[in-house]
Amino acid sequence: MIQPKNFVKTVLSWQAAHGRHQLPWQHPATPYRVLVSEIMLQQTQVATVIPYFERWMTRFPTLQSLADASEDEVMALWQGLGYYSRARNLQKAARFLVDTYNGEFPQELTDIQSIPGVGRYTAGAIKSFAYDEYGPIVDGNVRRLFCRLFGVEGVPSTSKVDKALWQLAEDYTPNQNNRRFAQGLLDLGATLCTARNPKCTECPFADHCVALHTGRVSELPTAKPKKTIPKRTGHFLWLQKDSELYLEKRPEHGIWASLWSLPELGEAPTNATLKGSFQHTFSHYKLDAKIWTLTTIPNDTVAEGKADKWAAFDDLTDIGLPAPIRKYIEQHSR
Repeated sequence: MIQPKNFVKTVLSWQAAHGRHQLPWQHPATPYRVLVSEIMLQQTQVATVIPYFERWMTRFPTLQSLADASEDEVMALWQGLGYYSRARNLQKAARFLVDTYNGEFPQELTDIQSIPGVGRYTAGAIKSFAYDEYGPIVDGNVRRLFCRLFGVEGVPSTSKVDKALWQLAEDYTPNQNNRRFAQGLLDLGATLCTARNPKCTECPFADHCVALHTGRVSELPTAKPKKTIPKRTGHFLWLQKDSELYLEKRPEHGIWASLWSLPELGEAPTNATLKGSFQHTFSHYKLDAKIWTLTTIPNDTVAEGKADKWAAFDDLTDIGLPAPIRKYIEQHSR
C-alpha cells in the first residue's frame, strides 16, 4: 500500500501538470463561491454547472444578496438544474450565516458543518478550497479512486464501507497544500479514474492500484443491486385564458418543491380533453404525465390553501418552473 507521504506528493505533482486550473469557482476561491459550486455540483456534471454558477454569482454575488432574495427569484435562477432542495438549502445557509455569523463563514470544520445543507464532504471542501487547510473529502470521484486504488470492496454507500473510505481520506489528507491536493483527488477521479473506460495507463498510481493488478477495475467500486424503477401516472391541468396560463405553486416538500407548475390532480378529470403527455424519469420513479384541458374554466379555479396565479406566456422565463413542465409549455403554447 502506498504511503501517505508518497500519495500526497504524487497527487500534487500530477495536479500541477494535468489538473483543472480554470474552473470559475477557483478564481477567487472564497468560502461563499466554494459553497455555491459544491452544492450545484451535487448530482450534476461540471460542464452543466458552469453557466448556472456564473449566472448565480452575477445575481447573488454575496451571502447578503442571497439571504435577501425572494424564494421565487432563487428557484427561477435554479430551474433546469434539478434537485431543487439544493437551492432552498443554499438560501437557508445564507440566512443562517447572516444571522449567526454576521455574513461571514466560520473556520472550524465542525462549525462549518453546522451550516444548513452542509454535510461532511462540503465542509471539507470549504476548508480545503477556501482556506487551504486540512479538510478531508469523499465524494463520488474520491470513492471510486479509493475503492480501486486500495481494493475496498462493498457498496460504498453502506455504513461500513463509507466509514473505511472516510478513514482513508483522514489518513491521507495532508496538513498543507490542501487546495491543490483536494482538487487533484477530484481531477483524478473525474478525468482518469472514471466510471467507464478509465485511463489506467495514464494514472500516476498504476503501479500501486489493487484493482488494476487483480483485474477488478470494472468490478470496483461494488455496484448497488439494481432496483426496478416503478412507474406512476400524473394528471396535470392546462387552463388558458388568451395569452395567460394558470399556475399553482407546489408544496415545500416533495417533487418540484416550491416551483410553479401546471396544477396536479389526484386523478383524471371528468369532462376534460387530453391535450398531450410527456414522460420524465426521477431517481426513484418514472412519471407518465397526462395534460388535460377544459373547454370552460370552472369558477372555483383557485385552489384553497395554495398559491396560484395567471401568468402570461411571455413572463414564464422569469418564473421557476420544473424543466419538463417548462419544455411541454414551450412546445404547446402556440
